[in-house]
Amino acid sequence: MWKMINEVLKNVDDFVWGVPLMVLILAGGVLLTLRTRGIQIRRLPLALKWMARNEEGGTGEISSFAALCTALSATIGTGNIVGVATAITMGGPGALFWMEAAAFFGMATKYSEGLLAVKYREVAEDGHSLGGPFYYIEKGMGKKFTWLGKIFAFFGVCVGLFGIGTFSQVNGISSAIHSFFDPKDLHTVAVPSLGSYSISVVISSLILAVCVALVVIGGLKRIANVSQIIVPFMAVIYVVFAVILLVTNITALPGAIVLIVKAAFSPKAVTGGMVGSMLLAMQKGIARGIFSNEAGLGSAPIAAAAAQTKEPVRQGLVSMTGTFIDTIVICTMTGLSIVLTGAWKVKGLVGVQVTTYAFQNGLPFPARLSAFVLMICLVFFAFTTILGWDYYSERCLEYLTNGNLKTVKVYRWLYILAVFIGPYMTVSAVWTIADIFNGLMAIPNMIALFALSGVVAKETRDFFQKGKHLNYDQKKA
Repeated sequence: MWKMINEVLKNVDDFVWGVPLMVLILAGGVLLTLRTRGIQIRRLPLALKWMARNEEGGTGEISSFAALCTALSATIGTGNIVGVATAITMGGPGALFWMEAAAFFGMATKYSEGLLAVKYREVAEDGHSLGGPFYYIEKGMGKKFTWLGKIFAFFGVCVGLFGIGTFSQVNGISSAIHSFFDPKDLHTVAVPSLGSYSISVVISSLILAVCVALVVIGGLKRIANVSQIIVPFMAVIYVVFAVILLVTNITALPGAIVLIVKAAFSPKAVTGGMVGSMLLAMQKGIARGIFSNEAGLGSAPIAAAAAQTKEPVRQGLVSMTGTFIDTIVICTMTGLSIVLTGAWKVKGLVGVQVTTYAFQNGLPFPARLSAFVLMICLVFFAFTTILGWDYYSERCLEYLTNGNLKTVKVYRWLYILAVFIGPYMTVSAVWTIADIFNGLMAIPNMIALFALSGVVAKETRDFFQKGKHLNYDQKKA
């Protein structure tokens, strides 16, 4: 039965993530790059400068940095560790090239999303913010397109409950814990109607569900507070160990880079037919890239709308740094580690096992220590992603139900339940379901970005021509 379900899901996934959607997302990023005159190149230093500097006097629920951390909490997760490994093993080393290409143009997309989110958001008297694609569709494109906003919100709820938010993250956590503590299934327990599972999986799912419940019940501010602590700390630890791995194997680095570029355009010639065509490399690279950094997906602007800021362009720049950190920095390091250690060619390894192999064989530390570090990073990355996506999907549901907060509270418990059952989903089904909902969610958002690209260009031009960015530095915002 599972085989048939996986086959059906794969066919749907291939249809959703076909050439049209990839072209739509890349074309959107290229268009926005042109209309903002290469904002991701010209203004990246300024964006990084403003990243941790909060604005004074802005309206919103949380600080600009907290909004970024909330967005990063949802993006820096299993996609950076498991997703990159999945892309490379299925699409070859060339998938990393296409992941980076998508991320480069995705920075302009993420900038535009953050700008529009603040421009068209609604802030209640109590400071409660609601914004994102559903509002810049409704208020920017017009009331007659409210149905498109509703479609986005519906898929947003599905992505949170069945995709990025729960199953894929929890599955990644339980797999990492299982691989470290009980890889040979020496200690198992029967789970009713599901079969036999390692005790490590059962215990981790229980602990994770409790921890998620303790945070998400507290709402956005509690999620933001936790994210501000965990995300920067764990990102630095992961980057430090990845840098050590790359420096230790510096002689193999040039060859790995050449292999990645060559495999991006002629994978069969480079890999000897181990993986498929250039189209497959593009598909897996772009899909996993979108999964990781969420540029074009429309999720990050939901967090950006809650930022305490008065200036849409400023928040757009801060939002843009999320894609840079997530993919250009972290995913690149993961991908290079996998390619230069040859982990992607080892038969029988899937998901986190691929990255674990790379760390164990690439770091100058005992294999057990390297595996432990990766496990801890994955657990905390995925945990914060679960928190971030609860917030995203709650806001989508709030819009979908016209502000019915009772429905939102019920949803929270369903979300916690999905976290609990996540480890018992099959790996292939988990990632395929996440891919499908990702693609469906991106479509209405990308339509809106095309339609409102003129607004983005005008806001950007006015902001810099009037020297507003200089005012922020003078005020030491």
